[in-house]
Amino acid sequence: MRIGATYLGNRRCEFVLWAPLLPDVTVRIVSPAERVIPMTPLPEGYWGTVIEGLSPGDRYVFRVTQGRDRPDPASYSQPLGVHGPSEIVDHTFFPWEDRHWRGIPLSDMIQYELHVGSFTPEGTFDAVIPRLDALREIGINAVELMPVAQFPGERNWGYDGVYPYAVQTSYGGPDALKRLVNACHKQGLAVILDVVYNHLGPEGNYLAEFAPYFTNHYRSPWGDAINFDGAYSDGVKNYFIENALYWFREYHVDGLRLDAIHGIFDRGASPFLAELAEAARDFSTRAGRKYYLIAESDLEDVRVIRPPDLGGFGLDAQWCDDFHHAVRTLLTGEDRGYFADYGRIDHLAKALREGFVYSGQYSRHRKRRHGSSSKDRPAEQFVVFCQNHDQVGNRLNGDRLSQLVPFETLKLAAGILLLSPYVPLLFMGEEYGETAPFLYFVSHSDPDLIEAVRRGRKEEFRAFQWPGEPPDPQSSETFLRSRIDWAKREEGHHRVLLDYYMSLIRLRREIPAIGRPDKNRLGVLAVDKKQLLYLKRWSDSEQLHCFFNLGPSDADLDTLEPSDHWKAVWDSSDPRWNGPGSLLPKKLRGHSVAVFREASPPSVIPADES
Repeated sequence: MRIGATYLGNRRCEFVLWAPLLPDVTVRIVSPAERVIPMTPLPEGYWGTVIEGLSPGDRYVFRVTQGRDRPDPASYSQPLGVHGPSEIVDHTFFPWEDRHWRGIPLSDMIQYELHVGSFTPEGTFDAVIPRLDALREIGINAVELMPVAQFPGERNWGYDGVYPYAVQTSYGGPDALKRLVNACHKQGLAVILDVVYNHLGPEGNYLAEFAPYFTNHYRSPWGDAINFDGAYSDGVKNYFIENALYWFREYHVDGLRLDAIHGIFDRGASPFLAELAEAARDFSTRAGRKYYLIAESDLEDVRVIRPPDLGGFGLDAQWCDDFHHAVRTLLTGEDRGYFADYGRIDHLAKALREGFVYSGQYSRHRKRRHGSSSKDRPAEQFVVFCQNHDQVGNRLNGDRLSQLVPFETLKLAAGILLLSPYVPLLFMGEEYGETAPFLYFVSHSDPDLIEAVRRGRKEEFRAFQWPGEPPDPQSSETFLRSRIDWAKREEGHHRVLLDYYMSLIRLRREIPAIGRPDKNRLGVLAVDKKQLLYLKRWSDSEQLHCFFNLGPSDADLDTLEPSDHWKAVWDSSDPRWNGPGSLLPKKLRGHSVAVFREASPPSVIPADES
């Protein structure tokens, strides 16, 4: 069931609302001339009407009780903010130029996560477009946008959105997002949109006044959970499934990143995530090209990405937090909070070999066994990263890896990421070592809510025992500090690091053995306790031997017997990368990565290494 205000052309608009518990509903046209029109009841709690004499840009609300008007829960545009009237949008009008766009296979993607508000000084969709050339030059071919659904005020990460169908006004609104997607496709860039189906923000959230969208049978970090398995949950599922299809259909996005699905509670025989994946597959079949669903989950539950015939939900991929945690702890030595479960080189070896580190072992942090084996899942189902908005922004001071480790270690991190057998993701500014923090920021209007957010942030940091007070989320200064500095990419070691990323991505694309995600042609060996990791990848005609020295001291490679047939094609300690100089082939500098190329069929990999 399509919901919201669908403009039919010829000054006619169809309104459909799900409100199963309301005795009657009326539409009040706010502008250009006020009118009140009753809606007709439809099956399963829906209401509908077609109104003449309306045009795109006209505004309306629903009257839910006498004297109380609310915006449309499926509003396509909120030009006056989360408390204002909804606006009619004509989705048939935009002059799309991507008719022949077929998308990019997930296995070929180099993803780049950005926050629209802090990616440019202007903080708009239109301001992103002139920067696409720079991303494409790096080798990026998939842009991931943090949530753009309408949130309170002008500053927010996007996870406080309360109108999942409306595009944030301060970013430019519906047509501006379409212009950005259209421009991305013209330049060969896919677009992935971050959506939030596990909660809605607190300010401007009126859904409960329309229908049983929430349940107190479960509690989430944000309060009552969304009702995915109780009475009336069919309408709730329709609301969010239709939202996913709406982004595919009306905005041409290529995939959705599903935020924190561990916050979706559903014990039904037909879970929401499975129904969502089925709807996306059906849409893809009708469209003749693939649209992706990528989950964020900290459950390490392989059912998320297993196909339905193997008992899974059938999502296409998921973010692999275990990879990040294994890398981060080895590079920084952090061991508080969930980092307490990582820190050994064999953790990283397993992440590179399988995906999940925890596949049923005891977790010190969780104080129980955790995870399931992902050994049988293909490599393209794992999106990996060394930084993202969560892992930077949910630190007390929003410090990036560039503020935590030396320059040589930044290059090592990039090597682990881009030589891994998975789909890599960069966080905006990572490619040149941005030093500006990425802090948590909001712009709420309710003083009590603002204070609650401040207290909540302090509570979140307790497990990590970071000293000091977090920056004020409500302050505009906190937001301004989080903007990336585009001038840095042309300066000193920032320019060197940018060239390093570009060259490493080019190496990944040019050498078939590392060009695509693949766990089947892979060998991984953690060399004793010297923090040396050996990664072997191969194609039918050649082998790549990758060495990662995660320790500060130079490592002796003699025991691994580099062959005379090996040609060194990469050394992060090379002077052209501002390194101290290569010691290959006998030694590998501390905190460095080296790659050897061997033009020969692969040798047999021992069972315990493959």
